[in-house]
Amino acid sequence: MRLDFFDIQLFLHVVDCGSLTKAAQRSSISLQAASERIKKLEQHYQVSLFTRHHNGVQLSAAGQSFAEHALRLKQQYLALQDSMQAFSGRRRFCLWCNSSAQSEYLPDLLPQYLLDHPQFQIELKEAESLDIIQAIQQGHAELGIISSFFAHQHLQSRPFADDPLVLICATQHPLAQATQLDLNQVLSYPFVGLMAHHSLQRSIEHQAQQLGYQIQYRLRLPTFSAIHQVVANGVGIAIVPRRATQHLRAQKLHVIALTGAWAQRQLLLVAHDFAKLNPDYANFAHYLSQHNPP
Repeated sequence: MRLDFFDIQLFLHVVDCGSLTKAAQRSSISLQAASERIKKLEQHYQVSLFTRHHNGVQLSAAGQSFAEHALRLKQQYLALQDSMQAFSGRRRFCLWCNSSAQSEYLPDLLPQYLLDHPQFQIELKEAESLDIIQAIQQGHAELGIISSFFAHQHLQSRPFADDPLVLICATQHPLAQATQLDLNQVLSYPFVGLMAHHSLQRSIEHQAQQLGYQIQYRLRLPTFSAIHQVVANGVGIAIVPRRATQHLRAQKLHVIALTGAWAQRQLLLVAHDFAKLNPDYANFAHYLSQHNPP
């Protein structure tokens, strides 16, 4: 069997949608064709990537591992495309950004900029905030978007977007009647979280440790949409960016505000020196600073 990137993208659509039917629609293929492609993947690796239930599908343990590698393969594939396009004569620049900025904010902002500037190509390089800070300090990156969680005193910064954290739980969960909670009120419950390497999850764990708690995880997943799906089924609670909850179906999940300065985080646009950016980067930075995400 040859693994092609259509199957990788289809698999990621299933993870994102929590439904094979919706993933097939997003991939513009029939449900039968989508089912056969996923089945071939499972047969090739001799594992079950999903568990099926009447509301859709959930990642199995093997599926969680496959999802991590699939995301990396997709990112490498896109990086290869961008690298080759650099030889096509178009002007391009790279914006380093954390996962929240890439998935929740930039898709609303970048289309208009690209329509206004047809000669430009933008490469989005997803990375952890600490890696972005280091890349700019070492001269490997010009411009980035990071979380305000992280010290960046050697860089210049501009506000990009408010990105507060909230707690989500199933509607039948004991916490579902609350509208606002402190972190220490929820740490005794089992959690669903992002993968261990994710900077947001590490930041949440750090806050818990300061309160004398060790977060107990029922499951770790690679994307917010996968976390939403599992939490909605009552497996545990999760802390996610409020922006990532905007598309949730209200009847399945309850969203609770979190108190404390640590949860009221911001996304920041950072550069070593905005005044010394080349004109293309300076123009783009000005656009991002002046056009707050809706």
